Amino acid sequence: MLLVEAMSDRTNTDIDALTQLRAYLAQSDLPVDSRLPTERALAQKLGVTRAELRKALAVLEAENQIWRHVGKGTFIGSRPIDTLADVAAITRRTNPGDVMRTRLLLEPEVARMAALNATSDQIAEMKLCLQRTRAAQTWRQYEAWDNRLHRVIAEATQNALLLALLDTLNAVRRAVAWGRLRVEKVKPAPTHHSFEEHEAIVAAIAERDLDRAAAAMRRHLESVERNLLRARPQPEAAAAEFRAGAE
Repeated sequence: MLLVEAMSDRTNTDIDALTQLRAYLAQSDLPVDSRLPTERALAQKLGVTRAELRKALAVLEAENQIWRHVGKGTFIGSRPIDTLADVAAITRRTNPGDVMRTRLLLEPEVARMAALNATSDQIAEMKLCLQRTRAAQTWRQYEAWDNRLHRVIAEATQNALLLALLDTLNAVRRAVAWGRLRVEKVKPAPTHHSFEEHEAIVAAIAERDLDRAAAAMRRHLESVERNLLRARPQPEAAAAEFRAGAE
């Protein structure tokens, strides 16, 4: 709609300004996310008025060639995703069951890739996380080390895009948890299911056993899902588990 309106209002001078602007961008060969000069400077450079320039910029913005941020300037490329706003929008349309089903689709393959690509330092950090989760004196401490363990497994894939997707999933997971974690000095029981399940995942990654790592992660997430469903409405432990990934 914006593009149609911009096109319908063009005069010859507007077309000249648009042509000048396109030529400037082509000749400058600016990389994506580069900031353009100010409107005043760019209008002078192109030999057009600021009003003509603004119409030309509007056309390119409608074409997703540029994007504008009030107070910061005009940038090359498509407008970046507003991650926080997107997470809020997704959260309003999802629930813990959706989160668990998505995790079951993604995280076994994450464990498989981690088994292939993890560095020795990353494996050492996973093992440290295992120790710290067992030593946790509160659910909050457990949650922190639990989150870190799964983040290190994701980092070990050496895939930045996959890591970003998982970070978004985890942001949604934390936002849609059943209930709210209270500050209580209650820690996981020594028999908490996640301890042995985590150890199986990390052992498989350390031994570079791709299939076993994926299977161990799947068994773990299925266990998490069963515990969450059985716990509704959840006690302190179930709330902490879901917020932490119940890992």
